[in-house]
Amino acid sequence: MITGIKGTRFRRAAAVTVTTGAVLAAGAFGAAPAGAVTTPTIAAAGGYVMNNGTAKTLYTKAADTQRSTGSTTKIMTAKVVLSQPNLNLDAKVTIQKAYSDYIVANTASSAHLIVGDKVTVRQLLYGLMLPSGCDAAYALADKFGSGSTRAARVKSFIGKMNTTAKSLGMTKTKFDSFDGIGNGNNYSTPRDLTKLASSAMKSTTFRTVVKTKSYTAKTVTKTGSIRTMAAWTNTNTLLSSYSGTIGVKTGSGPEAKYCLVFAATRNGKTIIGTVLASTSITQRATDATKLLNYGFAQ
Repeated sequence: MITGIKGTRFRRAAAVTVTTGAVLAAGAFGAAPAGAVTTPTIAAAGGYVMNNGTAKTLYTKAADTQRSTGSTTKIMTAKVVLSQPNLNLDAKVTIQKAYSDYIVANTASSAHLIVGDKVTVRQLLYGLMLPSGCDAAYALADKFGSGSTRAARVKSFIGKMNTTAKSLGMTKTKFDSFDGIGNGNNYSTPRDLTKLASSAMKSTTFRTVVKTKSYTAKTVTKTGSIRTMAAWTNTNTLLSSYSGTIGVKTGSGPEAKYCLVFAATRNGKTIIGTVLASTSITQRATDATKLLNYGFAQ
């Protein structure tokens, strides 16, 4: 990693020599060479950052070490849904008791979906990605998996998640859940999750959802009336704290600790990355902020 960064600095220094006029105009003549940016220190156990336009690696810390991913898993849940042929985002899904029972049994993060309500696929994607609803994840897996039983459909959906991971070259990733509440075999790496997020962000619908700070769904009740749900608030605090943030997804858990897959665009340049196993909700945002600043400075 150090060699790569040094190489970047030398190339940038050469570029600065060629564009001395621009440097003088900026009043930076005599300052430290452009690109001589101090590599940040982060609390997270793993991190990876790349330039989304060029796929160039900008930062690594244990970038290929497999770790529990928490709810960053839901990026793949959304990608699988959005990759379905002839997808109808306005198709309605009836919320089953099994979804709410699952939330209670696992003390899981929830979109507070109400049994019997009809909710559109689009609304479920917001419920999945903003409040990190495991009930929304279950509903989507049940809807888009194949099989005659719910268990079979969920297994099928998770199979699609793993097939997609392979197709993206996520060689160190395995999913055994639709939401990150794994059964001992749900893991990825900072590099792999960044690849996944970069691919997912090619979807207009995905981009729209993950940059939304708050969303209020209007669902259809058993009796056919309209229910206005309590607003779903995005758990990604960077959307408010870091100018240019466009996504992507938080994650947490006893094993995963605090994770964040993040992306921001400034002056036409998009930086995308991941931190895994940070020490707190606040710290994962601090780690991501440091890495974004570092990425934009290169």
